[in-house]
Amino acid sequence: VQLQASGGGLVQAGGSLRLSCDYSGRTFSGHRMGWFRQAPGKEREFVASIFWSGGRTYYADIVKGRFTISRPNAKNTVYLQMNSLKPEDTAVYYCAADSPSSTWVYWGQGTQVTVSS
Repeated sequence: VQLQASGGGLVQAGGSLRLSCDYSGRTFSGHRMGWFRQAPGKEREFVASIFWSGGRTYYADIVKGRFTISRPNAKNTVYLQMNSLKPEDTAVYYCAADSPSSTWVYWGQGTQVTVSS
């Protein structure tokens, strides 16, 4: 399994960015993909997730209403649309995926998101 994250960058507060995560490998029943982030000096935190089958989504409270995770057309790419960005959203964003036996086993390389005030 390989995950390739992209789409980070520098944006002003109130702006938008869309992150992409390309997945290659097997999928399985109950498979999820998700986004996490880690700001300097802080622990990695959950942002959003989506079930491969059925498309159920979950969000951290701090991003609800601003971020949207999606997997359009059932392709092997998961997106994180981030709107109304705030300086506190600045972090390295990672995509992750489950394995058949464990959660959040596979990780992408991370993409930097910087929101200026």
